[in-house]
Amino acid sequence: MGKLDGKIALITGASRGIGREVALEFAREGAEVILVARTVGALEEMDDRIKAETGREATLVPLDITDYDGIDRLGAALYEKFGRLDILVGNAGALGVLSPVSHIAPKDWDTLVNVNITANYRLIRSLEPLLKASDAGRAVFVTSGAAHKSKPYWGGYAMSKAALEVLVKTWAEEMKITGIRANLINPGPMRTHMRAKAMPGEDPESIPHPREIAPMFVDMCSEAFSETGQVFDFREWKK
Repeated sequence: MGKLDGKIALITGASRGIGREVALEFAREGAEVILVARTVGALEEMDDRIKAETGREATLVPLDITDYDGIDRLGAALYEKFGRLDILVGNAGALGVLSPVSHIAPKDWDTLVNVNITANYRLIRSLEPLLKASDAGRAVFVTSGAAHKSKPYWGGYAMSKAALEVLVKTWAEEMKITGIRANLINPGPMRTHMRAKAMPGEDPESIPHPREIAPMFVDMCSEAFSETGQVFDFREWKK
């Protein structure tokens, strides 16, 4: 029996990196997974992998999360199909351009705000009623240690993750009277495409693979996990 048997879980950025490994682990633990990503081919590959490992099919949602009307349509479609949502994982994110603040191009700034902040607000707005319909709605969003630093050239990304943390913590406070519990995970250095872009000279074998963090998401999305409005650090979690 899996830890997430019977749960309906939606994961954004589900075709690679942390999102991919979380989706696979959720499926192994018995969840019915809804995979959101931009690339149809990558989603289909994920579906094949899940079928091969679990015998079940995933629900595939090819969607750019900055398509906000699309997020609203997704909420309506999930209501029609399932009537509820048990787990939301807001994983999709953008690194942007590492640059002095005054040199960040407006279009790059807008991308960070749109992907890392507004898309997650729109997910909350669209999916909150479905999470309320669950006996134990759980939401986990991916943040970064950059949110608590003022490291030169990281201002845009750090700003967006700091804003995401305030957004999620505030929502968590508002949801305390419901069954919804919302938290954030700081993965730390992780062997992902985004990390490789940010740290091109780093040996990827020296940092954890995303599959190592996936069980943490399972634990935090279980009914037994009652904390809310917190940031949890993977490096502390695994000690």
